[in-house]
Amino acid sequence: MKKNMGNADRIIRTILAVVMIALYATGTVTGTLGIILIVASVAFLLTSLISFCPIYLPFGLSTLRKKLNDKK
Repeated sequence: MKKNMGNADRIIRTILAVVMIALYATGTVTGTLGIILIVASVAFLLTSLISFCPIYLPFGLSTLRKKLNDKK
C-alpha cells in the first residue's frame, strides 16, 4: 500500500474519531447512529495509523505532499 494521506488529513481524522467516540460514550448519540459513528471512528483511526485511505484510490486522490525531487 502506497501512502496517500498527509499529516493534516491524519490529524483531522483522529480528532473526528475521538469526538465521535466521546459522543457515543457520553450518551449524546445512541442507537443505530451511535453504532455507525463507532464503526466510522474505528475506520478513521485505522486509516490514520496506516496513512492509507482505500476510498481515495479509485479517484486518484492523495493528500500527501510530494517531495520536490519526486518526478510523479
